[in-house]
Amino acid sequence: MSLAVAATDRPALLWALVAFLGAFGGARLVTRMIRAGRGPFRNVSTGGLHVHHAVPGVVLMTIGGFGAVAAGDDGWPAIVCAVIFGVGAGLVLDEFALILHLADVYWTDEGRRSVEVVALTAAVVGLVLAGYLPLGVENLSEEQLRNGWAVTGTVLFHFVCALFALLKGKPWLAVVGVLIPFVALVGAVRLARPTSPWARRRYRGRRARAMTRARRRAERHDHRWNPTLRRISDLLGGTPDEQDPSPGSVGVAGGTARGGGE
Repeated sequence: MSLAVAATDRPALLWALVAFLGAFGGARLVTRMIRAGRGPFRNVSTGGLHVHHAVPGVVLMTIGGFGAVAAGDDGWPAIVCAVIFGVGAGLVLDEFALILHLADVYWTDEGRRSVEVVALTAAVVGLVLAGYLPLGVENLSEEQLRNGWAVTGTVLFHFVCALFALLKGKPWLAVVGVLIPFVALVGAVRLARPTSPWARRRYRGRRARAMTRARRRAERHDHRWNPTLRRISDLLGGTPDEQDPSPGSVGVAGGTARGGGE
């Protein structure tokens, strides 16, 4: 199924994705202007409390989500609710790192996680719009779809592969592998990342050599790809502040004093 046809079949999802990307892009533009001291925008504070844009994002997601359930699948009400939800999701995931760390890490290296999550979310929604169905079901024939065991086995196989890839510290392969068959299988059978739950639990004792190999492979991979990925992240989300070398520091004022999220 082509992207154009799939998008026409799912107009609400298409508009939600457009609103999601627009909200993320708008939030990053505003926060970068605040950080640079340009334009009319300033951090929003009330009673000395810095209000991050994830707060109105949660409100919009709630309104859009419940509104979409009430509106059903067809018509303009569903599209309006999808846009509201997409805007809210864009604002919330733009500050995903802050929620994850429970600290204002917007302009630190930890804050790059928000850009990664937004990119991953957009990729997954784009695949769904392109007509991909989860867990390999779209690759089954009509006869196989009528066979309950074939469907169940296919779903379980891809789910287990995605789960193993996630445990091995490969979230991109896990999530994309839910939609594209055998992508998660690659992450499931290869060595785990050395910091993953799988490596910490399994690469000990007699398997200590596996940890050494995992570290060497991770170093080679990071040396090759991290500079490029950082440049892309900086282009999309802005360059993080230089880390404060003092112990326990997470960056220059955690980004609060320099526009760490409106």
